[in-house]
Amino acid sequence: MSTTFALVDCNNFYASCERLFRPDLKNTPLVVLSNNDGCIVARSQEVKDLGIKMGTPLFKAREEIDRHGIQVFSSNYTLYGDISARVMQTLEQFSPNVEVYSIDEAFLDVTGIRALSDHGQLIRSTVMQHVGVPVCVGIAPTKTLSKLANNAAKKFKATQGVVDLTDPERQKRLMQITPVSDVWGVGRKLTESLQKIGVDTALRLAQMEPSRARQRFSVVLERTICELNGESCLELDETWQPRQQIMCSRSFGEKLTQYSDLKETVCEFAARAAEKLRRDKQLALMVNVFIRTSPFDKTGPGYSNTATGTLTQPSSDTRKILDLAIRLFDMVWRDGYRYAKAGVMLGDFCSPNDVQLSLFDSQKGRSENEALMKVIDTINRGGQGNIWFGGQRPQKDWFMRQDNVSPAYTTRWSSIPEVK
Repeated sequence: MSTTFALVDCNNFYASCERLFRPDLKNTPLVVLSNNDGCIVARSQEVKDLGIKMGTPLFKAREEIDRHGIQVFSSNYTLYGDISARVMQTLEQFSPNVEVYSIDEAFLDVTGIRALSDHGQLIRSTVMQHVGVPVCVGIAPTKTLSKLANNAAKKFKATQGVVDLTDPERQKRLMQITPVSDVWGVGRKLTESLQKIGVDTALRLAQMEPSRARQRFSVVLERTICELNGESCLELDETWQPRQQIMCSRSFGEKLTQYSDLKETVCEFAARAAEKLRRDKQLALMVNVFIRTSPFDKTGPGYSNTATGTLTQPSSDTRKILDLAIRLFDMVWRDGYRYAKAGVMLGDFCSPNDVQLSLFDSQKGRSENEALMKVIDTINRGGQGNIWFGGQRPQKDWFMRQDNVSPAYTTRWSSIPEVK
């Protein structure tokens, strides 16, 4: 039996998360900003209808924001990540096989289910009831077609949020009115190339000879054409793939000029990267530190530099990573500049089971270090900043502008809403 896929995608996810604990904003236009409140990265449907584009700088949209009474929120990724986890946990009730594709999307294996549209509506109502986030569902025999189905479910209100695209005739009708740019995996440059040869809709792409597409473009486009014709080339990927690198970086709300301030920032990023490394149950051998000024700052000279070093043994111990990060920072620091960004990257990962102890290491000492890090992570899980290392600042996010950030409703006891 061939596989049937359902793509579940949250509607205006960041905006929906902000509305969860603010029911008074249900029909109010709302935008979420990028780091340092720079650009618009998420919009409610009301804002989309006003024609405000994704990525618009806040200062350019300020006039329309004031005119239409648009609510503005700084990004709150802790909240979004927690709500995403709740959505994905709910989806696991509807399929034994779930692939989390992004923070707000997941593919489900719904093979063998007969009333697919009813099943899709049940998914929508259950996620809304359990989490409070609206979703749309696209159902089809391939991942690429399920993406098209999901787009149609969002676009056409008559679908009530669910489109079943298992019927070949219905696939053809939808592809006929779908621009080729809306096909999953077809980017801007590829769209321009396809349009030059008369391929301007998804249907015309589906009618293209796969071998010709492979010869002229790529094997990826060949697979896309096969998928549009109902031949599944992309399997459900349920296996967790460990990250190959971890990066912690941020642009600053204000330029930093003092050695101590920038050093504390690097220490903060190194500690966060080490925590993520332990969460992934991996060890790192390579540490990279970079600092730079803003290319747009014309008030002073520009500077950018990076340094890379290796630990004596792969580790996830914050103390060892901090020690190397500080030494690397001292190598790139230069006085007299207005620094706008810094970052720490960890790489060259391996499993703890693959590390061979050196002559001067002991299994007991290694176990004690791991136990100490575990205790710190456990304590900090209840609230950020309960325990920190000397190089860090106790004030979190001091370096980032977040003038309109919402409370940590789901991860901090003091932010839990009170019902009166």
